[in-house]
Amino acid sequence: MSIQNTISSWEDLLETARKNTSARRVKRPGQSPSTAPIPSGLDKLSPNTEPPVLLYRDTNSWCPFCERVWFALEEKEIPFTTEFIDLSNIPQWYRDLVPTSLVPGAKIEGKLVYESKDILLALEERFSNPPLLPEDPQENAIARQWVEDAETNGFREIAYKFLRQTPTDADELANFQAAFEAKLDELEQALGKYPGPYFVSSFSLVDIMYSPHLDRLAANLPVYRGYHIKGNPRFPRINGWLEALNQRPAYHRVKSDNTTNNLLLRRRWGATPVGNPLPLDATASQEIRYRAEAAERLSDNREVAIKDILKNSGVQALAANGDISAIAEAVDFHLRLLADYLINGNNLPLPWGRIGGKETVDPIPAAVGAITLAYVRNRICAPRDMSAGAATAFRAAADKVLASIY
Repeated sequence: MSIQNTISSWEDLLETARKNTSARRVKRPGQSPSTAPIPSGLDKLSPNTEPPVLLYRDTNSWCPFCERVWFALEEKEIPFTTEFIDLSNIPQWYRDLVPTSLVPGAKIEGKLVYESKDILLALEERFSNPPLLPEDPQENAIARQWVEDAETNGFREIAYKFLRQTPTDADELANFQAAFEAKLDELEQALGKYPGPYFVSSFSLVDIMYSPHLDRLAANLPVYRGYHIKGNPRFPRINGWLEALNQRPAYHRVKSDNTTNNLLLRRRWGATPVGNPLPLDATASQEIRYRAEAAERLSDNREVAIKDILKNSGVQALAANGDISAIAEAVDFHLRLLADYLINGNNLPLPWGRIGGKETVDPIPAAVGAITLAYVRNRICAPRDMSAGAATAFRAAADKVLASIY
């Protein structure tokens, strides 16, 4: 029996995926991004009630400053809506609205606030439950000072100089590294001031201020500088802090995965890798909730994905006499194969082995499959398209299906 007849239909895949994940997104036809996550606090609203917060953020979900605000909104479960701003073509109405023309911006019950730190403090003032600053006055003052320090202590500038700036020689790179490590030492010391894994006695705005930058640095530095934060015995408290963040559901809704972070650095900043890509998180890639979310996203958004692949991946060059119908059919099939494996594969070897068998494989559909899977593997962006866990499961499954083609 042909393998085309053994995998599930898109409709069946979508139904099965949705039984195994609660993750849902709103479709945005013809817009960028094509879908948007549903805020966790939206179901707290009474019918026909406008959310109290409107968040202006980047279309690609790359901005770490937007991530800070999104993280706080999810932690507090504040209902909000999102207006996405294309940073490559900022609309004039946004330039007129926000003096800096930067994201994030927010309207909190109609009042405009911009700059991520100011938005976080304004949200804390208006929505104090659950609190993201300590109730104890002395500790509260310390936390507020650390929030300010996170913007003024030079950590970001020094960290990204070490990561992105091309050194003139080995000595200059060593100096960049030493300055960065000195800043990490300061954070390591600060994390020891209170019991528990966070900067103060409970999770707070201080943690939110640092989370997107340290998360990106932990992903980027091994690949682009051969330097590791995670697992580094010099920074046990930072590692404990990263692990504590990883236990927070809101963090998983807003964070990027390592592959997205590393692809972004290469595409946006032209960085050259010096090390191998970080291995995919084996635990996330096997969890059915993440596999099902990835399959749900692919099944529900397949038409947009197919159009993108046909337009931008290069597969049309394989079309005979300019007829792309067979190419489109092969793209659709391989995406369906991927969704089926995410739902039913359970990380076991693919039961069909080589598609069609080694002796009978048609090279054109196989080539289309290889291009399709390689393209979509590195095209998805977390959390723009799906959560970091789902993106990890998606990439691992794509690797597995790719390996089965040849």
